[in-house]
Amino acid sequence: MPIYEYQCNACHHQLEALQKISDAPLQECPACGEPALKKRLSAPGFRLSGGGWYETDFKSGEGRNLKEKESQKSGSSCGSGGCGCAGE
Repeated sequence: MPIYEYQCNACHHQLEALQKISDAPLQECPACGEPALKKRLSAPGFRLSGGGWYETDFKSGEGRNLKEKESQKSGSSCGSGGCGCAGE
């Protein structure tokens, strides 16, 4: 979900709001109560949520499990539970 920045034209209060793209823009300032909030132009911000993304999520066939194949070639213990990394 994007994080939008707002500034009140009446009292110059600034705030950030986590909103869906389809949500209507905020209008009422929480500091002064005036309907004078305007979105500020800023660098995009968003929050990732969920289980995460992995290198194999978008691969199929022989492209999957590249990390395991690399570990077997190099003799690394990663992926076999020996190094304590997330590959356990």
